[in-house]
Amino acid sequence: MYDLNDAQPQMAPAGDLIPDGTFARVRMTIRPGGVNGSSPLDAGLLTASKSSEAKMLDCEFTVVEGPFARRKFWQNFTVAGGKLDDKGVSKGWNIAKAAFRAMVDSALGLDPKDLSDSAKAKRTLRGLKDLDGITFVARIMVEPASSAQYKDANKLAHVVTPDEPQHAAVLRGEAVPPEPVNAKPRKAAEPVAQGGPAWATTPPAANPNAGAAWNTSPAAPATAPAWAGQTTAPASPPPAAPPAGPAWLNG
Repeated sequence: MYDLNDAQPQMAPAGDLIPDGTFARVRMTIRPGGVNGSSPLDAGLLTASKSSEAKMLDCEFTVVEGPFARRKFWQNFTVAGGKLDDKGVSKGWNIAKAAFRAMVDSALGLDPKDLSDSAKAKRTLRGLKDLDGITFVARIMVEPASSAQYKDANKLAHVVTPDEPQHAAVLRGEAVPPEPVNAKPRKAAEPVAQGGPAWATTPPAANPNAGAAWNTSPAAPATAPAWAGQTTAPASPPPAAPPAGPAWLNG
């Protein structure tokens, strides 16, 4: 005998999109692509671009509560390679780094303007793997397809931080009216000049905020920092099986 009374409501039909401008709490899961990152913790974590030397995080976002609970969307963040700025730093990484910092601020309730030592410590990661499972408040957009052969898709418009009124409202479980992004349709792909990467014509993955301190760290510390919320830090995590992300990010 099967009691179906406690079953969850069925999911929306496949292909239905979350309305443009929706605010919701989402959880980000990183889908490993087999390429090593710069930190020992990130062994096999990154995904190689098919059209350039860029390396990316392949991320899946799941709405964790509210009317669109369990709905998913996907997005890549360039974390290395690609076009460089005037300082020789990957432009894609600058964009991704700003989004990741905003995710930490949103998840922990940190004021983006808080530059105290304790706040800076909480924004210092052992590796990008620490972001796996982070839950934060997001504004979700509908990105129009570039041509009729593709479908519109949900994307992360921007991370909602505690200095925005929607952040507290979403955490209280209130129904927050959507604010449509009304994104303009992407231009059809144009021929790329020889030597120019195709991904350079793709719009940024997320709206940038401020940069994070951990960008310049040459190597991850051997043990988790105190802010990771662990009662006992591992003495030496085995490279083949890196530890899970900090508990405070995986709420």
